[in-house]
Amino acid sequence: MFMGIGPLYLVAQTGSDGKALIEVGDGISIRKDSLFRMNFRFRMQNRMGVTTVGGDDLDITTTDFRIRRLRLRLEGHVMSERWRYYIQVNFSRPDMDLEGGKVPQTIRDAMVYHHFNKRFHIGVGQTKLPGNRQRVISSGNQQFPDRSAANSAFTLDRDFGFFFSWTLPLSTVQQWQVKGAISSGDGRGAPPGNSGLAYTGRIEWLPLGTFRDKGDYSEGDLEFEPKPRLSVGAVYNHNDRAVRTGGQLGNALYAPRTMNTFIADAVLKYQGWALSGEYFDRRCDDPITLNAAGAIRYVPTGIGVNAQLSKYLRSKYEIATRYTVVDPGANTDQLADRAEEILLGTSKYLNGHRIKLQAYLGYHWLNSDMALDAIGNHWSAMFQVEFGI
Repeated sequence: MFMGIGPLYLVAQTGSDGKALIEVGDGISIRKDSLFRMNFRFRMQNRMGVTTVGGDDLDITTTDFRIRRLRLRLEGHVMSERWRYYIQVNFSRPDMDLEGGKVPQTIRDAMVYHHFNKRFHIGVGQTKLPGNRQRVISSGNQQFPDRSAANSAFTLDRDFGFFFSWTLPLSTVQQWQVKGAISSGDGRGAPPGNSGLAYTGRIEWLPLGTFRDKGDYSEGDLEFEPKPRLSVGAVYNHNDRAVRTGGQLGNALYAPRTMNTFIADAVLKYQGWALSGEYFDRRCDDPITLNAAGAIRYVPTGIGVNAQLSKYLRSKYEIATRYTVVDPGANTDQLADRAEEILLGTSKYLNGHRIKLQAYLGYHWLNSDMALDAIGNHWSAMFQVEFGI
């Protein structure tokens, strides 16, 4: 019978016959004693966006009216809580990794984990590499409808392989976390390829203790941290003989290339304020590939920086700003422009990150020239509704 009813929370308890327990709260969960648990969640992002012709020409050149994401997530454990699984599938076209006419990829995550204890676990399957913080943070927990341009240029993405995470046991309030992966290097749903693999390592330092409700992996200080909380991370990825322009993302290169990516990131939160930043450095000795007709595909090399500052108000409104720069490397600067952007956004949180309204206005400019009449400069604006359980 039903034992508890409250806002967004409902529990169907087991009876004496031992039937499964159903919980409606943080998603919908079905569990049977300690032997089985499955949690269902869905979320969608519906958006309307526009881009202008130029900085001084406000005519609309492109629109972005679509379902950006529609996803179903299942997670839980089987046999015992040591054996856990995580599955996520997507249903919207922008989520299917269709660059270059590829087969639609509906599977985003498919992982099996074994937890040896509360501090150490390993996993096998397909999921996000332990890369930059903004990429690892769910798109549903972001302050803006999209991640930064620096993330788009240099991020590590989902891959298939072996993963591990270890929280070092310390007697002090500070915490160290070590994460790593050995993976195919070719991204989600990749067919069998060459013998090159990708090797990823990430280390995190939380000198002031842990964040409320895992707030180091959600944007904005919705938890209103009563004391300052800081997390600093560093990542190194070596992708041997990658076959796509971005390693796990992008079109197929005309010949394999080896790339190395270094990333540093940090987040600081205190009483509704949140400051975060990321630095990228990707290098490739010979990034340009050509086919027989002379067409070019290349590995984007160079440096990227992203910084965000926000204030969350007791009224559940948030104001956020972002600055991003992508500066191509010396061996690709003839193929790509230096790009910068400033965004000013606001969010109204109706049920935390699960249900929220978001909007932003942004200005984008090339080659360090902010003039409104400079070629390639433009404005963008977007409104998005996030809805999920």
